[in-house]
Amino acid sequence: MQNFVFHNPTKVIFGQGSIPKIGNEIAKYGIKRVLLLAGKGSIKTNGVYEQVVESLRESHIDWVEHWGVRPNPVLSHAIEGIKIVREENLQGILAVGGGSVIDEAKSIAAGFYLDNLWDAFERKVEIEKALPVFTVLTISATCSEMDPYAVLTNEKENKKWNIGGFPLYPKVSIIDPSVQSTLPWEQTVYGAIDALSHIMEFYFQSKGEEPTTSINETLILTIFNSVDQLQTNPLDYKARSALSWSAVLALNGISGAGLYGGDWACHTIEHGISALHPEVAHGAGLAVVFPAWIKYIHTLNEMQFLRWAKVIFGKNNVDSAILALKEKYKSWGSPVSLRDLGIFKEEIPLIAENVYQAYSIRTIGVLKNLDLNDIIEILKIAY
Repeated sequence: MQNFVFHNPTKVIFGQGSIPKIGNEIAKYGIKRVLLLAGKGSIKTNGVYEQVVESLRESHIDWVEHWGVRPNPVLSHAIEGIKIVREENLQGILAVGGGSVIDEAKSIAAGFYLDNLWDAFERKVEIEKALPVFTVLTISATCSEMDPYAVLTNEKENKKWNIGGFPLYPKVSIIDPSVQSTLPWEQTVYGAIDALSHIMEFYFQSKGEEPTTSINETLILTIFNSVDQLQTNPLDYKARSALSWSAVLALNGISGAGLYGGDWACHTIEHGISALHPEVAHGAGLAVVFPAWIKYIHTLNEMQFLRWAKVIFGKNNVDSAILALKEKYKSWGSPVSLRDLGIFKEEIPLIAENVYQAYSIRTIGVLKNLDLNDIIEILKIAY
């Protein structure tokens, strides 16, 4: 096992009825004015918004609202948020929503101290400080509620890139799984697939290190079982709680402890897809890319991929396990090919070129450092 440091400073308050605690938690930091960042308005129909603002009122915290975060959040909207924070003299960011809202909140928090936010995404500047971020989670998927990363799309340049830094860990995150029972089914599915992909990015780089490898296998199986149960009964709180906490453990540091940092090629390839096709949900894109990547790359860590095939699916070869993974995703209603996403074969070179732009700031893949031809071949398999 590789040496590692585990330090996650985010406080998580988990469970039914926990949302009204957010105001008091923010007040503990001496904060009196926050930006309330949200998406398109679903939090006003599921009761979350009223719980949040009532909690802020009770804690004597003023807020300014900034709505309209997209499922694939964009740079221009984050820049608008930075402007609001500066003009209104706000002291922190409260993200109420899913990973996209939290990612944009972190971007605003970092951008407040930068002359040009995108410079951080291009690795021209380090994120040395950020405004405090607080979250009330409504969709379990990205673990942005308990990690130091954020993804944003520069829509003018068609670049979907990420930032990271210790100051971006949220101070406090509220997770009430019960509010997710009203989610559209596809959002539950894509969130679960995103969490599964986080786990597998670490897992497939493993050389059998315990106990992290076994923890990851348990997380994968728990997510499979939870989604299967929720497909039968979306109101199953036990299953919803198991999915929510598993999504947190997928990327809060536990799943990667000692496993060499993860591979992340699949996430980079998916970002290239949804940068050009923002209508593609991140989890949907990962459902398409990951099986193709496994098929292309598995001989480079054969024993670990065979272990995955046997432990997760009871199969004796990787090809059979890939088919089983795709069937699982299909049974949930997820796309599993570029065709399913409505992407034409002729677009593959353009998507590959978009993915390869990220090579200017980092390598793509660890098991294999992917070049442009590798990306094209993976996309052809995914078609």
